[in-house]
Amino acid sequence: MARKKYKFIDLFAGVGGIRIAFEKNSCKCVFSSEWDIYSQKTYFENFGEMPDGDITKVVENDIPNHNILTGGFPCQPFSTIGKRQGFDHPTQGTLFFDIVRILEAKKPEAFLLENVAGLVNHDGGKTFKQIIKTLENELHYKVESKVLDSADYGVAQHRKRIYIVGFSEKVSSSKEFKFEWPEKNKKKVGVGQFVEQHDSGYTISNHLQKSYIYKLPDGRPQVINEESDIQVKTLVSTYHKIQRLTGTFVSDGNTGLRLLSENECKAIMGFPLDFKFPVSRTQMYRQMGNSVAIPVVQKIAKQITTTLSTAGI
Repeated sequence: MARKKYKFIDLFAGVGGIRIAFEKNSCKCVFSSEWDIYSQKTYFENFGEMPDGDITKVVENDIPNHNILTGGFPCQPFSTIGKRQGFDHPTQGTLFFDIVRILEAKKPEAFLLENVAGLVNHDGGKTFKQIIKTLENELHYKVESKVLDSADYGVAQHRKRIYIVGFSEKVSSSKEFKFEWPEKNKKKVGVGQFVEQHDSGYTISNHLQKSYIYKLPDGRPQVINEESDIQVKTLVSTYHKIQRLTGTFVSDGNTGLRLLSENECKAIMGFPLDFKFPVSRTQMYRQMGNSVAIPVVQKIAKQITTTLSTAGI
């Protein structure tokens, strides 16, 4: 018997990393939202759909019915924002509140939220506690959360993120209900196999290398080549600014050192090689740095859909 094709919505969609992960689990996207015009352009180029814009202006009841809500929402300090602005609810005025109002209106059977690992300790832990309290006590979802490093799931990059998974009472009350986080891969994937050769195009000048990159003999930055059997540092949205402490660079090119290529970025984020970026290289780096490690989300998506199927949804 064919497995049910669950419907999901893609909020704070970026360029569609979460969408790819869920579509690989036979799910169907019925709505997407992304405010950044450059990300919208990339999203449209690859999926043939233009995401809705500002989520705060989207009427929740206009969103199609769906089984799963997904979103890599921005982190905002809202533990006191409600009191300052006179609202009744402590998340009012934040983008997380838009997730809350959609969950409340559409009542999907499950959700997956993703954020930076630092969210757990943001504002002394108050932000995260308020998020969980809202999801559990007000929306009545059974919530699981865990920080996962993409390097443990077949990705050649260390990328720690907090994943928050929730199931409605309809699902969690089932005698067959069971959700488990995906198991770690037994073997880690080294980045060397993905390294390309580029004589020019991503070059870091000799002057910048001498005056900044190698200004101190401290072993920084991280430099890789085709023989590197390691996982690179977290790719950040400001990668194009060439930060010696946090960046990973390649021993290659006509000056001996260059930035990661587009294909190398795709590889360490788990994007398919045929994924298109109809934007500048700077925007490509921003979009990749803001995206998700697809293989990790794909494995979580499988666990979510398995849980729903087992519960009879």
